[in-house]
Amino acid sequence: MERASIALDRRGFARGLMATAFAGLALHSRHVSAAILADANRFGAPVPDPAGILDLPRGFSYKIVSQFGQTMSDGRQVPNSADGMGCTALPDGRLCLMRNHELGADELKHGACPVGISGDAAAFDCYRAGSGEALPGGVSTIILDPASLAVEEQYLSLVGTIYNCAGGITPWGTWLSCEEDVSRGGRRHKEDHGWVFEIPVAPGKLMTAEPIKAMGRFNHEAAVVDPRSGAVYMTEDRQDSLFYRFLPAVPGQLAKGGRLQALALANPALADTRNWTRRALATGGWHDTRWIDLDDVESPKDDLRKRGARAGATVFARGEGIHGGDGEIYFTCTSGGPARRGQIMRYRPSPAEGTAAEAAQPGQLQLFVETTDPAHFSFGDNLSVAPNGDLMVCEDRRGSRPDNYLRGVTPEGKVYPFARVSAATKVSGVCFAPDGKTMFLNLYNPARTIAVRGPF
Repeated sequence: MERASIALDRRGFARGLMATAFAGLALHSRHVSAAILADANRFGAPVPDPAGILDLPRGFSYKIVSQFGQTMSDGRQVPNSADGMGCTALPDGRLCLMRNHELGADELKHGACPVGISGDAAAFDCYRAGSGEALPGGVSTIILDPASLAVEEQYLSLVGTIYNCAGGITPWGTWLSCEEDVSRGGRRHKEDHGWVFEIPVAPGKLMTAEPIKAMGRFNHEAAVVDPRSGAVYMTEDRQDSLFYRFLPAVPGQLAKGGRLQALALANPALADTRNWTRRALATGGWHDTRWIDLDDVESPKDDLRKRGARAGATVFARGEGIHGGDGEIYFTCTSGGPARRGQIMRYRPSPAEGTAAEAAQPGQLQLFVETTDPAHFSFGDNLSVAPNGDLMVCEDRRGSRPDNYLRGVTPEGKVYPFARVSAATKVSGVCFAPDGKTMFLNLYNPARTIAVRGPF
Protein backbone atom coordinates (compact mmCIF):
# COMPACT_ATOMS: atom_id res chain seq x y z
CA MET A 1 0.00 0.00 0.00
CA GLU A 2 1.04 3.62 -0.39
CA ARG A 3 2.87 4.90 2.64
CA ALA A 4 0.74 7.36 4.60
CA SER A 5 2.23 10.58 5.88
CA ILE A 6 1.58 11.76 9.41
CA ALA A 7 1.94 15.16 10.99
CA LEU A 8 2.87 14.71 14.63
CA ASP A 9 3.47 17.00 17.59
CA ARG A 10 6.94 15.85 18.58
CA ARG A 11 6.83 17.56 21.96
CA GLY A 12 4.80 14.59 23.14
CA PHE A 13 7.55 12.29 21.91
CA ALA A 14 10.48 14.27 23.24
CA ARG A 15 11.68 11.49 25.50
CA GLY A 16 12.29 9.32 22.44
CA LEU A 17 14.31 11.97 20.67
CA MET A 18 16.97 11.76 23.40
CA ALA A 19 17.92 8.32 22.13
CA THR A 20 19.92 9.67 19.17
CA ALA A 21 23.14 8.98 21.04
CA PHE A 22 22.51 5.27 20.55
CA ALA A 23 22.92 5.41 16.77
CA GLY A 24 25.86 3.65 15.15
CA LEU A 25 26.96 1.44 18.03
CA ALA A 26 29.81 -1.01 17.60
CA LEU A 27 28.57 -4.58 17.18
CA HIS A 28 30.22 -6.54 19.96
CA SER A 29 29.18 -8.95 22.70
CA ARG A 30 27.29 -7.27 25.52
CA HIS A 31 27.13 -9.77 28.36
CA VAL A 32 26.90 -8.11 31.76
CA SER A 33 29.90 -8.85 33.96
CA ALA A 34 31.83 -7.30 36.83
CA ALA A 35 34.70 -6.52 34.50
CA ILE A 36 32.73 -4.02 32.45
CA LEU A 37 31.05 -2.41 35.45
CA ALA A 38 34.26 -0.91 36.79
CA ASP A 39 34.53 1.79 34.11
CA ALA A 40 30.87 2.15 33.20
CA ASN A 41 29.36 4.12 36.08
CA ARG A 42 29.85 7.73 35.12
CA PHE A 43 27.81 9.01 38.09
CA GLY A 44 29.39 7.15 40.99
CA ALA A 45 27.93 4.60 43.38
CA PRO A 46 24.54 5.19 45.04
CA VAL A 47 24.85 6.73 48.51
CA PRO A 48 22.61 5.33 51.29
CA ASP A 49 19.48 7.44 51.80
CA PRO A 50 18.94 8.32 55.50
CA ALA A 51 15.18 8.13 54.86
CA GLY A 52 15.50 4.57 53.56
CA ILE A 53 13.70 5.24 50.28
CA LEU A 54 16.03 5.83 47.32
CA ASP A 55 19.85 5.74 47.24
CA LEU A 56 21.28 8.11 44.60
CA PRO A 57 24.79 9.13 43.49
CA ARG A 58 26.34 12.22 45.04
CA GLY A 59 24.99 15.40 43.46
CA PHE A 60 21.51 13.97 42.93
CA SER A 61 18.43 14.58 45.07
CA TYR A 62 14.82 13.45 45.03
CA LYS A 63 11.40 14.76 45.96
CA ILE A 64 8.23 12.71 46.54
CA VAL A 65 5.55 14.52 44.54
CA SER A 66 2.65 12.11 45.08
CA GLN A 67 1.87 9.06 47.21
CA PHE A 68 -0.85 6.52 47.90
CA GLY A 69 -3.73 7.77 50.03
CA GLN A 70 -3.24 11.49 49.46
CA THR A 71 -6.37 13.42 48.52
CA MET A 72 -6.28 14.55 44.90
CA SER A 73 -7.79 17.68 43.35
CA ASP A 74 -10.96 15.76 42.46
CA GLY A 75 -11.47 14.59 46.05
CA ARG A 76 -10.45 10.99 45.35
CA GLN A 77 -7.38 9.31 46.81
CA VAL A 78 -4.12 8.65 44.99
CA PRO A 79 -4.37 4.97 43.96
CA ASN A 80 -1.78 2.36 44.88
CA SER A 81 0.44 0.15 42.68
CA ALA A 82 1.93 2.91 40.54
CA ASP A 83 3.49 1.36 37.44
CA GLY A 84 4.21 2.66 33.93
CA MET A 85 4.30 6.42 33.42
CA GLY A 86 4.98 9.04 30.77
CA CYS A 87 5.93 12.72 30.94
CA THR A 88 5.27 15.51 28.50
CA ALA A 89 5.14 19.32 28.52
CA LEU A 90 1.83 21.12 28.14
CA PRO A 91 1.46 24.19 25.89
CA ASP A 92 1.68 26.45 28.95
CA GLY A 93 5.03 24.90 29.94
CA ARG A 94 3.78 22.84 32.87
CA LEU A 95 4.77 19.19 33.12
CA CYS A 96 2.20 16.41 32.87
CA LEU A 97 2.66 12.90 34.23
CA MET A 98 0.30 10.16 33.06
CA ARG A 99 0.56 7.37 35.65
CA ASN A 100 -0.83 3.83 35.42
CA HIS A 101 -2.10 1.79 38.37
CA GLU A 102 -1.74 -1.99 38.27
CA LEU A 103 -4.79 -2.89 40.38
CA GLY A 104 -7.13 -5.86 40.06
CA ALA A 105 -10.83 -6.32 40.63
CA ASP A 106 -10.29 -7.38 44.27
CA GLU A 107 -8.27 -4.28 45.19
CA LEU A 108 -11.03 -1.67 45.41
CA LYS A 109 -9.67 -0.28 48.67
CA HIS A 110 -6.40 0.54 46.90
CA GLY A 111 -8.10 2.42 44.07
CA ALA A 112 -9.15 6.04 43.77
CA CYS A 113 -12.78 5.38 44.70
CA PRO A 114 -12.67 3.02 47.69
CA VAL A 115 -16.16 3.90 48.98
CA GLY A 116 -18.11 3.77 45.71
CA ILE A 117 -18.29 5.58 42.43
CA SER A 118 -19.99 8.70 43.85
CA GLY A 119 -20.64 10.32 40.51
CA ASP A 120 -19.30 10.19 36.93
CA ALA A 121 -21.34 7.00 36.48
CA ALA A 122 -21.20 7.17 32.69
CA ALA A 123 -17.43 6.72 32.80
CA PHE A 124 -17.86 3.42 34.61
CA ASP A 125 -20.83 2.05 32.67
CA CYS A 126 -19.10 -0.80 30.85
CA TYR A 127 -16.21 -1.50 33.19
CA ARG A 128 -17.53 -2.17 36.70
CA ALA A 129 -16.78 -4.73 39.34
CA GLY A 130 -19.48 -7.26 40.15
CA SER A 131 -20.50 -5.07 43.09
CA GLY A 132 -21.25 -2.17 40.76
CA GLU A 133 -18.28 -0.11 41.89
CA ALA A 134 -15.65 1.12 39.47
CA LEU A 135 -12.84 -1.31 38.81
CA PRO A 136 -9.79 0.23 40.50
CA GLY A 137 -7.13 0.11 37.77
CA GLY A 138 -6.59 2.97 35.36
CA VAL A 139 -4.68 6.23 35.13
CA SER A 140 -4.12 9.27 37.31
CA THR A 141 -2.80 12.58 35.99
CA ILE A 142 -0.34 14.89 37.77
CA ILE A 143 0.29 18.48 36.60
CA LEU A 144 3.47 20.04 38.01
CA ASP A 145 5.24 23.37 37.97
CA PRO A 146 8.42 22.71 35.94
CA ALA A 147 10.68 24.73 38.23
CA SER A 148 9.47 23.92 41.74
CA LEU A 149 7.87 20.54 40.91
CA ALA A 150 4.88 21.60 43.02
CA VAL A 151 1.75 19.62 42.20
CA GLU A 152 -0.84 22.02 40.80
CA GLU A 153 -3.46 19.45 39.82
CA GLN A 154 -3.88 15.72 40.45
CA TYR A 155 -6.92 13.73 39.40
CA LEU A 156 -8.26 10.41 38.18
CA SER A 157 -8.38 10.31 34.38
CA LEU A 158 -9.25 6.66 33.60
CA VAL A 159 -10.93 4.02 35.73
CA GLY A 160 -12.90 0.83 35.22
CA THR A 161 -9.92 -1.07 33.85
CA ILE A 162 -7.64 -3.57 35.61
CA TYR A 163 -3.91 -4.16 35.91
CA ASN A 164 -2.92 -1.12 33.88
CA CYS A 165 0.75 -1.92 33.64
CA ALA A 166 2.53 0.39 31.23
CA GLY A 167 1.72 2.29 28.06
CA GLY A 168 3.15 5.20 26.14
CA ILE A 169 2.64 8.84 25.20
CA THR A 170 1.82 9.29 21.52
CA PRO A 171 3.22 12.02 19.27
CA TRP A 172 -0.31 13.41 18.83
CA GLY A 173 -0.82 14.09 22.53
CA THR A 174 -2.56 11.07 24.03
CA TRP A 175 -1.68 8.37 26.55
CA LEU A 176 -2.01 4.68 25.72
CA SER A 177 -2.78 2.69 28.86
CA CYS A 178 -2.41 -1.08 28.54
CA GLU A 179 -4.11 -3.83 30.56
CA GLU A 180 -1.89 -6.72 31.65
CA ASP A 181 -4.79 -9.05 32.30
CA VAL A 182 -7.05 -11.14 30.06
CA SER A 183 -9.87 -11.92 32.48
CA ARG A 184 -13.21 -12.72 30.85
CA GLY A 185 -16.37 -10.87 31.76
CA GLY A 186 -18.54 -12.55 34.36
CA ARG A 187 -19.35 -12.33 38.03
CA ARG A 188 -16.34 -10.27 39.13
CA HIS A 189 -16.62 -7.75 36.31
CA LYS A 190 -18.92 -7.21 33.37
CA GLU A 191 -16.60 -7.02 30.36
CA ASP A 192 -13.58 -8.87 28.97
CA HIS A 193 -10.21 -7.27 29.66
CA GLY A 194 -6.81 -7.25 27.99
CA TRP A 195 -7.11 -4.06 25.91
CA VAL A 196 -5.39 -0.78 25.09
CA PHE A 197 -7.19 2.42 26.11
CA GLU A 198 -6.39 5.87 24.69
CA ILE A 199 -7.07 9.11 26.56
CA PRO A 200 -5.84 12.67 26.00
CA VAL A 201 -2.78 13.88 27.84
CA ALA A 202 -4.04 16.06 30.72
CA PRO A 203 -7.72 15.49 29.88
CA GLY A 204 -8.82 17.61 32.84
CA LYS A 205 -11.50 15.09 33.78
CA LEU A 206 -12.30 11.42 34.13
CA MET A 207 -12.59 9.79 30.69
CA THR A 208 -14.86 6.96 29.63
CA ALA A 209 -13.04 3.64 29.24
CA GLU A 210 -13.27 2.70 25.56
CA PRO A 211 -11.01 -0.18 24.45
CA ILE A 212 -9.32 -0.18 21.05
CA LYS A 213 -10.09 -3.79 20.25
CA ALA A 214 -8.30 -3.80 16.88
CA MET A 215 -5.02 -3.49 18.81
CA GLY A 216 -5.56 -7.00 20.17
CA ARG A 217 -6.52 -8.69 23.39
CA PHE A 218 -3.48 -10.07 25.21
CA ASN A 219 -1.34 -9.44 28.31
CA HIS A 220 -0.39 -5.95 27.20
CA GLU A 221 2.64 -4.36 28.79
CA ALA A 222 3.84 -1.20 27.03
CA ALA A 223 3.47 0.69 23.76
CA VAL A 224 5.43 3.18 21.70
CA VAL A 225 4.74 4.97 18.40
CA ASP A 226 7.17 5.40 15.51
CA PRO A 227 6.65 9.09 14.65
CA ARG A 228 7.70 8.52 11.04
CA SER A 229 5.27 5.76 10.10
CA GLY A 230 2.63 6.05 12.82
CA ALA A 231 3.05 2.34 13.65
CA VAL A 232 2.46 1.35 17.28
CA TYR A 233 4.75 -1.30 18.79
CA MET A 234 3.57 -3.29 21.80
CA THR A 235 5.10 -5.77 24.21
CA GLU A 236 3.44 -8.72 25.95
CA ASP A 237 4.27 -9.97 29.44
CA ARG A 238 4.17 -13.72 28.94
CA GLN A 239 6.93 -16.34 29.06
CA ASP A 240 6.14 -17.09 25.39
CA SER A 241 5.29 -13.57 24.27
CA LEU A 242 5.33 -11.95 20.85
CA PHE A 243 6.41 -8.48 19.74
CA TYR A 244 3.47 -6.72 18.07
CA ARG A 245 2.99 -3.94 15.55
CA PHE A 246 -0.29 -2.13 14.92
CA LEU A 247 -0.61 -0.33 11.59
CA PRO A 248 -3.50 2.11 11.94
CA ALA A 249 -5.83 2.56 8.99
CA VAL A 250 -5.49 6.31 9.60
CA PRO A 251 -2.17 7.24 11.26
CA GLY A 252 -2.80 9.04 14.51
CA GLN A 253 -6.41 7.82 14.75
CA LEU A 254 -6.13 4.41 16.37
CA ALA A 255 -9.84 4.04 17.11
CA LYS A 256 -10.51 3.80 13.36
CA GLY A 257 -8.89 0.37 13.29
CA GLY A 258 -5.95 -1.16 11.49
CA ARG A 259 -3.82 -4.29 11.12
CA LEU A 260 -2.21 -6.16 14.00
CA GLN A 261 1.00 -8.03 13.22
CA ALA A 262 3.74 -9.98 15.01
CA LEU A 263 7.47 -9.80 14.33
CA ALA A 264 9.30 -12.79 12.87
CA LEU A 265 13.03 -13.10 12.28
CA ALA A 266 13.77 -14.00 8.68
CA ASN A 267 16.05 -16.83 9.81
CA PRO A 268 13.70 -19.53 11.23
CA ALA A 269 16.57 -20.94 13.31
CA LEU A 270 16.26 -17.81 15.48
CA ALA A 271 12.54 -18.20 16.17
CA ASP A 272 13.10 -18.51 19.93
CA THR A 273 15.10 -15.56 21.30
CA ARG A 274 14.79 -16.60 24.95
CA ASN A 275 18.13 -18.48 24.93
CA TRP A 276 17.02 -20.60 27.88
CA THR A 277 18.48 -23.93 26.77
CA ARG A 278 20.26 -22.98 23.54
CA ARG A 279 21.83 -19.64 22.64
CA ALA A 280 20.05 -19.22 19.35
CA LEU A 281 20.49 -15.45 19.36
CA ALA A 282 23.90 -13.95 20.06
CA THR A 283 24.42 -10.42 21.30
CA GLY A 284 25.49 -7.69 18.93
CA GLY A 285 24.47 -8.97 15.49
CA TRP A 286 21.62 -7.57 13.41
CA HIS A 287 18.94 -9.84 11.94
CA ASP A 288 16.41 -9.14 9.19
CA THR A 289 12.76 -9.29 10.16
CA ARG A 290 9.35 -9.71 8.61
CA TRP A 291 5.85 -9.13 9.98
CA ILE A 292 3.02 -11.66 10.13
CA ASP A 293 -0.62 -10.59 9.93
CA LEU A 294 -2.75 -11.81 12.83
CA ASP A 295 -6.44 -12.60 12.70
CA ASP A 296 -9.17 -12.96 15.33
CA VAL A 297 -7.27 -10.34 17.33
CA GLU A 298 -9.95 -10.06 20.04
CA SER A 299 -8.79 -13.57 20.98
CA PRO A 300 -11.56 -14.86 23.25
CA LYS A 301 -9.48 -17.99 23.93
CA ASP A 302 -6.38 -15.95 24.87
CA ASP A 303 -4.40 -17.78 22.20
CA LEU A 304 -3.20 -14.90 20.04
CA ARG A 305 0.47 -15.45 20.84
CA LYS A 306 0.21 -19.22 20.30
CA ARG A 307 -1.45 -18.81 16.90
CA GLY A 308 1.15 -16.21 15.95
CA ALA A 309 4.03 -18.50 16.94
CA ARG A 310 2.56 -21.36 14.89
CA ALA A 311 2.47 -18.98 11.91
CA GLY A 312 6.19 -18.27 12.35
CA ALA A 313 6.33 -15.31 14.75
CA THR A 314 9.40 -15.02 16.98
CA VAL A 315 9.02 -15.83 20.68
CA PHE A 316 10.36 -13.58 23.46
CA ALA A 317 10.69 -14.04 27.23
CA ARG A 318 8.28 -11.63 28.93
CA GLY A 319 8.42 -8.50 26.82
CA GLU A 320 7.95 -5.51 29.13
CA GLY A 321 9.21 -1.92 28.95
CA ILE A 322 9.61 -0.27 25.55
CA HIS A 323 11.18 3.04 24.54
CA GLY A 324 11.30 4.75 21.17
CA GLY A 325 14.32 6.64 19.96
CA ASP A 326 15.41 8.28 16.71
CA GLY A 327 14.97 5.41 14.26
CA GLU A 328 15.22 2.64 16.87
CA ILE A 329 13.19 0.99 19.61
CA TYR A 330 14.39 -0.76 22.78
CA PHE A 331 12.39 -3.27 24.79
CA THR A 332 13.16 -5.49 27.75
CA CYS A 333 12.60 -9.24 27.97
CA THR A 334 12.43 -9.73 31.72
CA SER A 335 13.21 -13.44 31.96
CA GLY A 336 15.36 -13.88 28.85
CA GLY A 337 18.82 -15.41 28.68
CA PRO A 338 20.46 -18.55 30.13
CA ALA A 339 20.15 -17.16 33.66
CA ARG A 340 16.52 -16.14 32.95
CA ARG A 341 17.37 -12.75 34.43
CA GLY A 342 16.85 -10.45 31.49
CA GLN A 343 17.62 -9.20 28.00
CA ILE A 344 17.28 -5.90 26.17
CA MET A 345 16.30 -6.04 22.51
CA ARG A 346 16.79 -3.32 19.94
CA TYR A 347 14.65 -2.94 16.80
CA ARG A 348 15.42 -0.66 13.86
CA PRO A 349 12.35 -0.06 11.70
CA SER A 350 12.66 -0.19 7.93
CA PRO A 351 12.84 3.12 6.03
CA ALA A 352 9.63 1.85 4.44
CA GLU A 353 8.11 0.52 7.68
CA GLY A 354 4.59 -0.75 7.29
CA THR A 355 4.54 -0.66 3.48
CA ALA A 356 5.09 -3.25 0.76
CA ALA A 357 8.53 -1.74 0.12
CA GLU A 358 9.83 -2.91 3.50
CA ALA A 359 10.33 -6.41 2.06
CA ALA A 360 13.33 -5.05 0.15
CA GLN A 361 14.60 -3.05 3.16
CA PRO A 362 13.44 -5.01 6.19
CA GLY A 363 13.59 -3.81 9.76
CA GLN A 364 16.29 -5.41 11.89
CA LEU A 365 16.45 -6.82 15.41
CA GLN A 366 19.45 -7.03 17.74
CA LEU A 367 19.98 -8.66 21.12
CA PHE A 368 21.55 -5.60 22.74
CA VAL A 369 22.19 -6.85 26.29
CA GLU A 370 21.85 -10.26 27.93
CA THR A 371 22.73 -10.66 31.58
CA THR A 372 24.76 -13.58 32.86
CA ASP A 373 25.11 -12.21 36.39
CA PRO A 374 22.00 -11.45 38.47
CA ALA A 375 24.06 -9.23 40.78
CA HIS A 376 24.50 -6.69 38.01
CA PHE A 377 21.24 -6.77 36.01
CA SER A 378 18.13 -8.65 36.96
CA PHE A 379 14.51 -8.62 35.72
CA GLY A 380 14.58 -5.38 33.72
CA ASP A 381 11.14 -3.81 33.31
CA ASN A 382 10.31 -0.21 32.32
CA LEU A 383 13.07 1.74 30.62
CA SER A 384 13.85 5.18 29.24
CA VAL A 385 16.80 7.16 27.89
CA ALA A 386 18.70 9.69 29.98
CA PRO A 387 19.92 13.01 28.53
CA ASN A 388 23.47 11.62 28.31
CA GLY A 389 22.30 8.80 26.02
CA ASP A 390 22.36 5.96 28.56
CA LEU A 391 19.36 3.71 29.01
CA MET A 392 17.77 3.76 32.48
CA VAL A 393 16.20 0.37 33.28
CA CYS A 394 13.93 -0.44 36.24
CA GLU A 395 14.38 -3.76 38.02
CA ASP A 396 11.45 -5.88 39.18
CA ARG A 397 12.89 -8.44 41.57
CA ARG A 398 10.29 -10.01 43.87
CA GLY A 399 10.37 -11.18 47.50
CA SER A 400 10.21 -9.63 50.98
CA ARG A 401 13.53 -7.77 50.41
CA PRO A 402 13.81 -7.51 46.64
CA ASP A 403 16.83 -5.12 46.52
CA ASN A 404 15.86 -3.47 43.23
CA TYR A 405 18.00 -1.01 41.30
CA LEU A 406 17.60 1.51 38.55
CA ARG A 407 20.35 0.36 36.19
CA GLY A 408 22.17 2.48 33.65
CA VAL A 409 23.21 0.95 30.32
CA THR A 410 25.76 2.79 28.19
CA PRO A 411 25.60 2.95 24.37
CA GLU A 412 28.31 0.26 24.43
CA GLY A 413 26.03 -2.05 26.42
CA LYS A 414 27.85 -1.70 29.75
CA VAL A 415 25.58 -1.92 32.82
CA TYR A 416 25.99 -0.06 36.12
CA PRO A 417 23.88 0.67 39.22
CA PHE A 418 22.55 4.23 39.07
CA ALA A 419 20.11 4.15 42.00
CA ARG A 420 19.07 1.59 44.61
CA VAL A 421 15.55 1.29 45.96
CA SER A 422 16.17 0.92 49.68
CA ALA A 423 12.42 0.68 50.28
CA ALA A 424 11.17 -2.91 49.87
CA THR A 425 9.36 -2.54 46.55
CA LYS A 426 10.04 -2.42 42.83
CA VAL A 427 10.91 0.67 40.82
CA SER A 428 8.83 1.45 37.73
CA GLY A 429 7.63 4.18 35.39
CA VAL A 430 10.98 5.83 34.70
CA CYS A 431 10.69 8.77 32.31
CA PHE A 432 12.26 12.18 31.74
CA ALA A 433 10.87 15.66 31.36
CA PRO A 434 11.27 16.86 27.76
CA ASP A 435 14.05 19.28 28.78
CA GLY A 436 15.99 16.43 30.41
CA LYS A 437 16.34 18.22 33.75
CA THR A 438 14.10 15.93 35.78
CA MET A 439 13.73 12.16 35.92
CA PHE A 440 10.49 10.73 37.28
CA LEU A 441 9.93 7.24 38.60
CA ASN A 442 7.46 5.29 40.70
CA LEU A 443 7.90 3.12 43.74
CA TYR A 444 5.22 0.51 43.32
CA ASN A 445 3.78 -0.30 46.76
CA PRO A 446 2.97 1.83 48.63
CA ALA A 447 2.78 4.03 45.55
CA ARG A 448 5.15 7.00 45.53
CA THR A 449 5.96 9.12 42.52
CA ILE A 450 9.42 10.63 42.79
CA ALA A 451 11.21 13.42 40.93
CA VAL A 452 15.03 13.19 40.69
CA ARG A 453 17.33 16.03 39.76
CA GLY A 454 21.07 16.16 39.32
CA PRO A 455 23.87 16.26 36.70
CA PHE A 456 22.30 13.91 34.15
